[in-house]
Amino acid sequence: MYKNSYPAYLSYCALSLTSLSGIALADDDIKIEQNNSSHTEVIVITGSRQASDLLSFAGNVDRISTEDIDIVSAVHPSDILNRATGVHIQTNNGMESLPSMRSPVLTGPGAAGAFLFLEDGIATRSAGFANNNGLSELNLAQASEIEVIRGPASAVYGSNAVHGVINVLTKAPSDEGDVSLLFGPNERVQLQGTLGREMDQQGVSGNFQVIDEEGYRDDSGFTSFKVNGRHDYEEGVDKISTLISGFVLDQDTAGFISSGDNGSDCYSSDYADGNLYQDRNAMEKNCDDDAYRKWSSLRIATNWQRLLSAKTHFSITPYFRVNQMEFRQHYLPSKAIEENSHYSVGVTSNYYWQLEANLALVMGIDAEWTEGELTQTQQKPDTFSFGKARQQGTHYDYEVEASTIAPYIQADWQVNDILKFTGSIRFDATEYRYNNLIADGTTKADGSSCVNNSGEATPCLYLRPSDSDDHFNNTSTKLGFNYQFADDTALFGAWSQGFRAPQTTDLYRLQNQQVVGEIDSEEISSTEIGVRGVTDKFHYEAVIYTMTKNNVFFRDASGLNVTDGKTSHQGLELGVNYDFTENINLAINYSYGEHEYEFDRPSSGVVKGNEIDTAPKNLANTRLRWLPTTNTTLELEWLHMGDYFLDPANEHKYKGHNLWQLRGAVQINRHVNLFARIENLTDEKYASRADYAFGSYRFFGGQPRAIHFGVSANF
Repeated sequence: MYKNSYPAYLSYCALSLTSLSGIALADDDIKIEQNNSSHTEVIVITGSRQASDLLSFAGNVDRISTEDIDIVSAVHPSDILNRATGVHIQTNNGMESLPSMRSPVLTGPGAAGAFLFLEDGIATRSAGFANNNGLSELNLAQASEIEVIRGPASAVYGSNAVHGVINVLTKAPSDEGDVSLLFGPNERVQLQGTLGREMDQQGVSGNFQVIDEEGYRDDSGFTSFKVNGRHDYEEGVDKISTLISGFVLDQDTAGFISSGDNGSDCYSSDYADGNLYQDRNAMEKNCDDDAYRKWSSLRIATNWQRLLSAKTHFSITPYFRVNQMEFRQHYLPSKAIEENSHYSVGVTSNYYWQLEANLALVMGIDAEWTEGELTQTQQKPDTFSFGKARQQGTHYDYEVEASTIAPYIQADWQVNDILKFTGSIRFDATEYRYNNLIADGTTKADGSSCVNNSGEATPCLYLRPSDSDDHFNNTSTKLGFNYQFADDTALFGAWSQGFRAPQTTDLYRLQNQQVVGEIDSEEISSTEIGVRGVTDKFHYEAVIYTMTKNNVFFRDASGLNVTDGKTSHQGLELGVNYDFTENINLAINYSYGEHEYEFDRPSSGVVKGNEIDTAPKNLANTRLRWLPTTNTTLELEWLHMGDYFLDPANEHKYKGHNLWQLRGAVQINRHVNLFARIENLTDEKYASRADYAFGSYRFFGGQPRAIHFGVSANF
């Protein structure tokens, strides 16, 4: 038997959990087992930071299993995450990608921080320093499990948990090891391996992944390196687990291929502008051959759990992270180089108290201190066009010291055998202490004026606020219920809130004509209701939801910040996993969503009631897996992307696409496996990303049919 998507349905997963009064101590081993109620028990963590039975959980949750992760052997985040219900990751170039969960594919300054990415429950980046491409640094291909919460979760995790949470669970140490080598198109080589050892009361493991690729497009290769090390120790009432994660990326970046005059110097094509993505000769070009991205990060976290009594235990996790990035802003006229970095020290904590047999509390305080900096430098000579003066030299150079403290409390009340209520509330106090290191205002870095084409003094485009201390206080709440009306079926619902404190770049990297200090935290409220079933052979989850988001931040067509936007989001999601026989399994993930503007911005074509651009209504992923023999696995996957508008005015549209993938694996002997996959089996001409801006269609062309093959060995 095998399961996909939320299933940890096979054997043991990544974290080992020690049960206590029906609630496990922490993030250790996750088991699938039969309980006294005869339903298959699936343990999930991410939704509440405590282990709980999936069937009784008050909210949506999806799980990508160990088996799915192994068979996909992901290169890009989209390879594995698009198998989850309601999740769509668009691949741009190299390791860059943009996510959506109960949302459009969000882009631009307002997109950073709309989603929260975790590794064993710890955010990979500080909340005020998010990056749109944040999924790149997670080691998805070697995770034990991946859990996904769709919609807001700030009552549990604080800032940035607006549209969803992705939590990568690392592998617990074992005496087993493995190594695999994968070859793919564009001279792609992927080498990864794991080695571990278990001893009395402790275990240690390490894994690594190296990917080197020349790129589908001209001058667009990259090299990526990821490494994890984990040490687990247990003695008496104490458990200690330490995780170290590192990431390095060196990438030559290729940007959009634009239609019309915006791309005429780079390619020639006879295709209509709206169908340019079908011209593969054009899609292979790189019009930004001087673009690049260099990125590195390191994270260290130690989780200590102690059992205090039969009714109480606590967990505390101090952590450290550092993140550095340098890249060319090839998508802007200045083509400036941005260098940013931040490092953080922080701690998460929780105290579990079983007050009564039917009432439990979890409470704690999370705290973090971060120091970050950013510089933006233009190498091109001074330019003046369309009323904007872009100066050679430094545009921004600033430091930000950020701190957050967040107490929270959660309660679970088991009213009777079939009805449970849950509630949580969290208060986040965020402070930014900003220090501008060059001249304030709209001058050049040395305080001199920019000039227009007539040589007259004029304000520069870039506005640098003066030093300031800025405070943002946010309270977020979740209330939910679970009604188990059969041994294997439950009805659940939740009302929850999410928020996104302004990112430091939202606050301190401004343009002239903008107002300093007018931005506030984005806030979202969500209501969902769903039904879930969990049996040996059949797992399903169906959910409907509605959400409203206020104080939406985005950059309009004039390049100015909009800080008071409003959007609405509603839809339905369905995940089904069924074992027809011991050898045949079907998994279906489908979502329908309507995402609309609830305000007017005529200068950008935004009209209340318009669909938000890059927001496909229909998304589907269906997989049929067959075991023709005991040592052979075949999987056929269908991915459907519905049509979507490319601009806020809803005047241009991408028609969508359908992709087929075929995967297979053969076990040669106890230790050696051969595997292969064919991506884009029908050789569909499609756009992995499309939009319309500045009078042009802009596309990232999808990869043609591609064959991967590899070998793995375990020992």
